Amino acid sequence: MKEHRTPTPIVCTVDVVLLSLKESALQVLLLRREQAPFAGAWALPGGFVHADEDADTQESAARVLKEKVGIASPYLEQLATFSGLARDPRGWSIAVTYCALVSHEELQAALAQDVDRAAQLQLCDVSALPQLPFDHARIVEAAMARVRSKSLYSSLPVFLCGPEFTLPQLQQTYEVVLGEAVNKVSFRRKMDELDMLEAVPGAMRSGGAHRPAQLYRLRPEFRRSLSLLERGL
Repeated sequence: MKEHRTPTPIVCTVDVVLLSLKESALQVLLLRREQAPFAGAWALPGGFVHADEDADTQESAARVLKEKVGIASPYLEQLATFSGLARDPRGWSIAVTYCALVSHEELQAALAQDVDRAAQLQLCDVSALPQLPFDHARIVEAAMARVRSKSLYSSLPVFLCGPEFTLPQLQQTYEVVLGEAVNKVSFRRKMDELDMLEAVPGAMRSGGAHRPAQLYRLRPEFRRSLSLLERGL
């Protein structure tokens, strides 16, 4: 007769790749771990799923962002599931990962609300990450691949802009995310096809030597979801 064994508990967590744009560079937010394993190391914000509190892992991820970063991300998307015995010293684990995008201005405003919490967080260029614990480097890599791919045919990069922005600023954001220049005429045509923007009435931004540029913002129906293209940029 086959012996029945009590199943070993599985560690179940969520981890969030929170991306922001600072000085034309994509950056990811890291949190200094307070507890073992890897106490003191910089890692992605994450935490255990609270089965008695969270309706699902999306809610877990949103809670982690609010508790550990102090922000409600305007865009939060499930990325992938990472699992196995080798990824966590505590035992067999599964991590449901998410990708969040927020403007640098909104992130800084959130961090300014709690100086002690902000001292445990740092923005790091995605191209110059420190050594990360667990499999967090793989998670960041997967997030970057997803964001770059999705930016070719969607409004995703707009969540890295502030509430109001010019079309040249939005184009520059797309170019930073994609890692290459985008033709201005093609870009403007694709923005028209996405139909996600509305002009801010009477609002202009001075461009120094250039004439003032019209300010735009996301239409309300796209402030929590994406607008998609049939054909990419």
